[in-house]
Amino acid sequence: MPHDTTLLDEPTPGTSTGVATERHDELRSLEAGLDRLQTDPERTPGAWQRFTTSVLPPILFVVALIAVWQLYVVIAQPRPDIVPGPLDVVAAISSAWESGRLQLAVVTSLERGLVGFLIAVAVGTPLGLLLAEVKPLRRAVGPIISGLQVLPSVAWVPAAILWFGLTDATVYFVVLMGATPSIINGLIAGVDQVPPQLRRVGTVLGAGRTQLATLVVLPAALPGYVAGLKQGWAFSWRSLMAAEIITTGGTIGFGLGSMLDNSRFLADISGVLATILVILAIGILIELVFFAPLERRMLRRRGLLGGAR
Repeated sequence: MPHDTTLLDEPTPGTSTGVATERHDELRSLEAGLDRLQTDPERTPGAWQRFTTSVLPPILFVVALIAVWQLYVVIAQPRPDIVPGPLDVVAAISSAWESGRLQLAVVTSLERGLVGFLIAVAVGTPLGLLLAEVKPLRRAVGPIISGLQVLPSVAWVPAAILWFGLTDATVYFVVLMGATPSIINGLIAGVDQVPPQLRRVGTVLGAGRTQLATLVVLPAALPGYVAGLKQGWAFSWRSLMAAEIITTGGTIGFGLGSMLDNSRFLADISGVLATILVILAIGILIELVFFAPLERRMLRRRGLLGGAR
């Protein structure tokens, strides 16, 4: 009895483009289709429910911390140059805003952080896929990548200054070395969790090695990849602050790290705490606005959120 080998036969002349397009579409829909099979139907929460469950708790926690801080200042009355009150820190932020230093520092640091992170993504993604798919290369290079991930990124600053001088290239290099290992290891971890069945089905549908890696394995590895991106951004932001604090002068612009070091040099503890709070707020904002919605959407598609909202 003849077997149906339509998908496995070589395309006849004149129809190769159509067959290739059909296979490409089938590979694209493979991972999404399996996600749908695992996804339970769920009710989309309303705006008020999202606010009360996601936004309101951290706001209340921050308000409670500020209240305890102010209460301590009122009762203990510490030296203002050692422990300033919340109003002193707010005044420092207001002064930096009125002078324009705060806006300049935020824009400079955000631009550097985002550009450096995108460069790290462009470098780390293909390297991660390559190491995940080529086992001998992974055994040779994997331990080095893991070692670079635990190496404090600030350790690269002296070498970067000697190589690139006091320029923005020094900052970008430190950010790149801080973020890339996390992105690579996150992608490798995601690829390791891809079910073998997906690879076999992709092979049956006619996927070559490159198509299998980019159209089947990479989409299926998204949970680990996104986790690596989140950690990569955290390392990017931390590396950037370390580089900006140490590398001042030359053609390097005025960022939040420079602003923090200037406040330290002037013994302005209110300015130091104000800058720390701004750095922290930007990190939290990036997480809430970009990574958290991306992660929730991805996990919901895969039916991995369960009853969580």
